[in-house]
Amino acid sequence: MNTREDKIVTSENGEENDKESPGKEGSICGFDSLNQLLSSSLKPQVYQEVTRLLQGLNCGKPLESVALPDSATTLSSNHGFDLKAFSFHADKELMREPRIVRVGLIQNSIALPTTHPFLDQKRALFQKLKPIIEAAGASGVNILCLQEAWTMPFGFCTREKSWCEFAEPVDGESTQFLSGLAQKYNMVIVSPILERDVNHGETIWNTAVIIGNHGNIIGNHRKNHIPRVGDFNESTYYMEGNTGHPVFETAYGRIAVNICYGRHHPLNWMGFGLNGAEIVFNPSATVGELSEPMWPIEARNAAIGNSYFVGSINRIGTEVFPNPFTSGDGKPQHTDFGHFYGSSYFSAPDASCTPSLSRHRDGLIISDMDLTARYDMYADMLAHYVKPDFAPQIITDPLLQKV
Repeated sequence: MNTREDKIVTSENGEENDKESPGKEGSICGFDSLNQLLSSSLKPQVYQEVTRLLQGLNCGKPLESVALPDSATTLSSNHGFDLKAFSFHADKELMREPRIVRVGLIQNSIALPTTHPFLDQKRALFQKLKPIIEAAGASGVNILCLQEAWTMPFGFCTREKSWCEFAEPVDGESTQFLSGLAQKYNMVIVSPILERDVNHGETIWNTAVIIGNHGNIIGNHRKNHIPRVGDFNESTYYMEGNTGHPVFETAYGRIAVNICYGRHHPLNWMGFGLNGAEIVFNPSATVGELSEPMWPIEARNAAIGNSYFVGSINRIGTEVFPNPFTSGDGKPQHTDFGHFYGSSYFSAPDASCTPSLSRHRDGLIISDMDLTARYDMYADMLAHYVKPDFAPQIITDPLLQKV
């Protein structure tokens, strides 16, 4: 007999899911993520083989989960955010000690409707993220990255200038808020914001501020590539950045930030690698219809091709704006850009990757990684390539007969 109980399945983390329920907006058939759907729907041996194909193997084995302290899991439970942790292993070397770094990514929805006063929206986001950042700190995270333009709704889709009010100087209110937490937890924090360049006529930039583990500002990087798709055009607010491909040497390793749309440009990823990045973050704001099929692929390709780790972050939720707008997709005017599908995850140079965070819930994903790579030969090759007297490195068979 087909009873209600027959329709309930239990996921790998013990959560019950209703197969027939559409679930909360943004879920996948009622499941938090693709990984949860697969783990709940497939026999264990089939699930193991599917994840091998989708997520790869790390040192020949499935990626291991990491146990986190009770203080972090309690914060997750009390504040309702997804919490996951994994460990990337590396083959043990005889001549060098491992360099294990614990890294975290935060994804979140906005805290108040877009109709509320801007300052209230911003301060509410501070309060919403504080317990998630505290969970990262309690878990011993060394480097933490937030999502693109985390202090505001993604108003760039509207082409309305009013959203520029969220812009602030590099040392503005959000940096001051995060500096105290960085110092408290001895943690580097990457803070992507809308920057107001007060030294250059209050020019607006899409910027990531790098806050050191002592609460200091190490530097900042501005978004290299921006989308111009139909009448969705971010140049309404800011142009391509002017900071190049900087790599920031922190207490825990060399990091870089490839902001959002830059993930579509392979040479952009390579530029950070040539400058010595060991971890590259990709804080983003993207919706399902635009990019979801590419989301699990591009960052993973970058990690493989450039021999560094990548942390991919996407915000969540559907943000509804007061005035309707079009998005260059041929559809009538609408008041939302679409569902931001979260699904933040880590990729490793050996082609392995973590399961993603939820597609519709706030979340913190943590990963331990061993930072090892070799870039010198690639940098040397490109340095020679740009010189006028460059000759390709081609070794010809001396017995080869040429006409």
